[in-house]
Amino acid sequence: MTEPPEAPAAGEQPDPGARTGPPTHGPGDGWRSRGSALATRAVDALPRSVKGRATLAGAVVSALLILAIVFGSRMLHNFDSALLPYAVASVFLAFGVAYRYTVWVSAPGARRLFVNGWRSFFSADNFRRAPTALPKMIATYLGFQKFLGARSHARWAAHQLIFWGCVLAALITFPLTWGWFTFTSGTGSGPGYEMRIWGFKILGFDSLDFVGWVLFHGLDLAAVLVIPGAAYFLWRRMKDRGAMTGQRFAYDMVPLLALIIISVTGLLLTFSSIFLHGGGYEFLAILHMVSVVFTLIYIPFGKFFHIVQRPAAVGMQLFKYTARQGDEIFACRRCGEPIDTGPYVENLRGTMRDLELGFDQWAEYCPRCKRVLRGSAYLTQVKKGFQ
Repeated sequence: MTEPPEAPAAGEQPDPGARTGPPTHGPGDGWRSRGSALATRAVDALPRSVKGRATLAGAVVSALLILAIVFGSRMLHNFDSALLPYAVASVFLAFGVAYRYTVWVSAPGARRLFVNGWRSFFSADNFRRAPTALPKMIATYLGFQKFLGARSHARWAAHQLIFWGCVLAALITFPLTWGWFTFTSGTGSGPGYEMRIWGFKILGFDSLDFVGWVLFHGLDLAAVLVIPGAAYFLWRRMKDRGAMTGQRFAYDMVPLLALIIISVTGLLLTFSSIFLHGGGYEFLAILHMVSVVFTLIYIPFGKFFHIVQRPAAVGMQLFKYTARQGDEIFACRRCGEPIDTGPYVENLRGTMRDLELGFDQWAEYCPRCKRVLRGSAYLTQVKKGFQ
């Protein structure tokens, strides 16, 4: 950790031309013009090398998935041609996820998070100091998302319904789509079935008993979980002023509508086959397929991408936790209140230096002191010009 710079004294005025001070051309004007210049430079400098790596990563992952589908379905012997649109969409999904993840990790902040997370994960010293830290974080941060409970119990419950419903649907849909997972019957019509994975028998069951019913209606159970969770968030985004203020239709509303459409059409397919003797089944099947394919293609480029990003956040939590175990807490340079772990603050400063923001030392102040110093600078440098 480098020696922190001296904090400005109460009576001192920051140099108006210093890069580390607040804006001097008006409230936010300096930062906006500078941010625009940095964004333009980043867009111009990023593409060629990063886009090339991202395209290569997407192509490799897609090719590997195609090979996995071919060999996992026993040279397409178990592949259902009726599910071809879903399989093609999953290949596009693999390309998009690999492409965007590579671009995301190439950014300075995400790259540092990624590297430090994996470094903590593979650190033998960290494992000796906190051997149960990673399993606990996976369970609480990824599985049960306890951090959401601190914001709202209702939001946490709704998110849990969506999360576990989507996990269940993914565990069923993708293996079935790729031909890895099959149900076969010796009589052709049941009720006795065998569940096979990659052609190997896993278990036999009767479709009329409880276990068989659950296996055959797993996607319906997933839909029942997803619908109330998505409906709650949809209602919240139409009624809560805080949620409505910054929401965007394509980013915030479309994912919820897509989940509801997929779930409802899936349930209607079961309803049609059981109670309507297949009436309207073809139309519902096409509508369901279109909604699923659209959602799979949308995942890498919309709000659902946070599903892919979340494990990296676990790595950063592990990085902070192991540093905290060593009592490496960094205190605010102005008021002395603890900010975060020393390595985390240094990581933040390094990211700001990589981005050439020019005010990385401000990471050494707590949020309250940042506001106080910014207000003082405004009074002494900006408002003074209007007197």
